[in-house]
Amino acid sequence: MRIEKDFLGETALPDDALYGLQTLRARDNFALGYKQTHPQLIRAMILVKKAAALTYTRLEQDPEQIKRYQAVVSACDRLLAGEGADMFILDALQGGAGTSTNMNVNEVIANLALSILGKAPGMYEVVHPLDTVNRGQSTNDVYPTALRIAGITLLRDLSGACAKLQEALQKKELEFEGIKKLGRTELMDAVPVTLGSEFGAYAQAIARDRWRLYKIEERLRQINLGGAAVGLYGKNDAMERKYRFGVLETLRELTGIGLAAAEYPMDITQNNDVFVEVSGLLKALAVNMMKIAGDLRLMNSGPHGGLGEIKLAPLQMGSTIMPGKVNPVMPEMLIQVAIRVQANDYAITAAASLGEFELNPFLPLIADALLESLSLLNRGLPLFRTKCVELLRPDPERCAAHLEASYAFAAAWASRLGYDRVNRIIAACGGDPERIKQALDAALAQ
Repeated sequence: MRIEKDFLGETALPDDALYGLQTLRARDNFALGYKQTHPQLIRAMILVKKAAALTYTRLEQDPEQIKRYQAVVSACDRLLAGEGADMFILDALQGGAGTSTNMNVNEVIANLALSILGKAPGMYEVVHPLDTVNRGQSTNDVYPTALRIAGITLLRDLSGACAKLQEALQKKELEFEGIKKLGRTELMDAVPVTLGSEFGAYAQAIARDRWRLYKIEERLRQINLGGAAVGLYGKNDAMERKYRFGVLETLRELTGIGLAAAEYPMDITQNNDVFVEVSGLLKALAVNMMKIAGDLRLMNSGPHGGLGEIKLAPLQMGSTIMPGKVNPVMPEMLIQVAIRVQANDYAITAAASLGEFELNPFLPLIADALLESLSLLNRGLPLFRTKCVELLRPDPERCAAHLEASYAFAAAWASRLGYDRVNRIIAACGGDPERIKQALDAALAQ
């Protein structure tokens, strides 16, 4: 065991632990047993630390300092490659606006850098979690910057997933364009449509989602890195100015994202409405996916007592008591994902509204909810596409039977005979489609 101490006291840690005293305290303080900080957020924070270390490597003149920062860069590279993932041990929800997560990252990088230099963990006089790894930074500029990077990364993946789903729906549109079926409004018979046109409408909705997600990336590119605690630049000496410009340029190179310095960094530090906006677009996608999944679930209902207009692929046993039952599990999975995304949107909205003055202490909840929504949609859409949309098959005979059993065709006579007269004919024929058609033809011939 090794002993680490600060002004609050001392704590024993395992000799091989890369995290330190601050992380251990936070683990105990926030032992919710909920879930750990999202790995994409951790990865983005490591990229920020690497960018800072590379910048100081170029700015420093002291060979010993340069050597320390080179070790920090190497430590970041090893962590980005997957080493030490079990050292990030904190719950996603925590007090302190994310300071604990920032310290977890700082301590792991510092101790791994010490190992690279041949030193034991905890020898912070050589590489310090704050003085070295966190130099020129604050949680209040690192955490939101990392969240924006993680958000953009996952948004790009989601935009691609939407594109593939849109293509799959468009293929079904073409495949089913000749299959006539009964349209429905408010779950009641309406005018005839084609199965292809319904899938074309689904594709249009996803196309809008794809465009919205593509455009929203612009909102996330502005970062407050260099703004430190409250989004104000400090003493503004030559070294600090060079650091601010250098770290931004380096971070652009490391991430492949066109990040830009915020015109007013205090705004980025104080306000989280951009995350609310992003979440709102994820909610819009979730709403569309819930509608599409619900429609497919209804069209698949049966096989004998429901609509049965399409057949979803049988993926697994549907009941532990009813032999032969197969359930529409992929639409049901996606509907649950959509509900979670909508719930997360409320959490993000509430948390973003609770910031005070120069900081929002509830940013960890915003981060967790936003990244969870992105991750769920990124996993859910491809599963829905490959296991539901691409595998579903139409039942043209069932579509035709529903259409023939309905008097939806009567709407075409209303413009020639008048709405009320057609209504009377339908009532007089007791709703029987064949009798209605004959009566309408006879009325038209008069």
